Amino acid sequence: MNIFCNDDILLRSVASQRLYHGIASSLPIVDYHCHINARDIAEDVRFDNITQIWLRGDHYKWRLMRTAGVDERLITGDASDREKFDAWINTVSYAAGHPLYHWSHLELLRYFGFTGDITPANAGAIWDISSDILSKSDMSSRGLILQSNVERLCTTDDPADALESHTAILSDPEFKVGVHPTFRPDPAVDIEKTSFPEYIQRLSAACGTEILSLKDLQYAILSRIEYFADRGCVIADHGTEKIAFRPADAARVAQIFEKRMSTSESTLSAEDVESYKTEMMMFCAEAYHMKGWTMQVHFGCRRDNNTIALGALGPNTGYDTIANGNNIETLARYLDALQTQNSLPRMILYSLNPNDNAALDTLAGCFREGDGASYISHGAAWWFNDHEQGIRDHLLSLSAQSYLPAFIGMLTDSRSLLSYSRHEYFRRIFCDLLGGWVEDGRMTGDPDILKEIVTRVCYQNAASLFASKN
Repeated sequence: MNIFCNDDILLRSVASQRLYHGIASSLPIVDYHCHINARDIAEDVRFDNITQIWLRGDHYKWRLMRTAGVDERLITGDASDREKFDAWINTVSYAAGHPLYHWSHLELLRYFGFTGDITPANAGAIWDISSDILSKSDMSSRGLILQSNVERLCTTDDPADALESHTAILSDPEFKVGVHPTFRPDPAVDIEKTSFPEYIQRLSAACGTEILSLKDLQYAILSRIEYFADRGCVIADHGTEKIAFRPADAARVAQIFEKRMSTSESTLSAEDVESYKTEMMMFCAEAYHMKGWTMQVHFGCRRDNNTIALGALGPNTGYDTIANGNNIETLARYLDALQTQNSLPRMILYSLNPNDNAALDTLAGCFREGDGASYISHGAAWWFNDHEQGIRDHLLSLSAQSYLPAFIGMLTDSRSLLSYSRHEYFRRIFCDLLGGWVEDGRMTGDPDILKEIVTRVCYQNAASLFASKN
């Protein structure tokens, strides 16, 4: 076994080692936000080589390779799988301090039993070992999920999707893992996008009803929510760079929608866009409240900064960045408006900007009610923040400004079936934080209290999202 990626990696005290090995490591995984393709699970897809499962579609890795100066041909281009693999090995071998350095070592260790260091000299051995192991029967998509001790996972799905793969998974009694769709209606909210009219037509076709007005659109959204609910959905997800809150009367918003649909080019003002988005975000939240769903809202990311790359590769390919902006004030007004009209659903709030940590922790406490898993939650450090320091900073803010045992825990946000090692990475850091406090005399060493906190954060709070759900 290599020196650093051993059983006690990131666990710097005896107390933290006991918490991780004795409690956290064996807890099931509830991955409430990921981008795995449900078709891969339904068809139990297999992989010919490690590149197909390790690098394909993983914009986290693509981003690091570009930052290191790797030619795009070796990232998303026409290079062979082996060439892309070698380019990745040559990149990550030198990326100490980046989370992908630890994640990649953990992925090779957990799924392929590779105990050496990732180095260019070991590339051939890693390729051969992984190719041999991928040929085994338990290395299919479903096999990898079962190996990872996943209890439930939530994919990310467009409201217009037919969800055939989810239907197939639900009808298969042999596969016991809960695979849930997530309702992601951003295309119906982002009225300023050039693709908006075309998307409304696509949604119209999915619903089997013509969408000519705002009321028609809202009826279609409700119809798709029911459709998703029938296939196991209990979570929605909304992503935006900036939280909008500019309420307008219903007649005005209806005019904005009709204007957008009747013009070949967008002629809406910034105020029109904000008023439309506010109406739709209020409408969706009220619908989720009625269904008992959890609503995720994430912001603070400026997407698709490279126009040429967007045209060549499309969105979600690793060209996003942290955005600044005063989202907390508008988010507070949005939450308050929902609370005032008794339509505030359970929410998980994320900012991609770590400067918002304390503000989100304190804001969530303004609307917290009911069960111990919390009504409004500050979600996991992710995307640009799921490195060791980002996770520690997030946890320290939660503990100081909020209520750490109510934290919803980690997610993968990944398209790779090997990414469940990210839960291990988080659990090790979490246990190290608690164990360090115990050994420093900053918290009790009572085993029952420690077990309760670790179990709730690493498993139970996320599992509670599905309480009383099939």
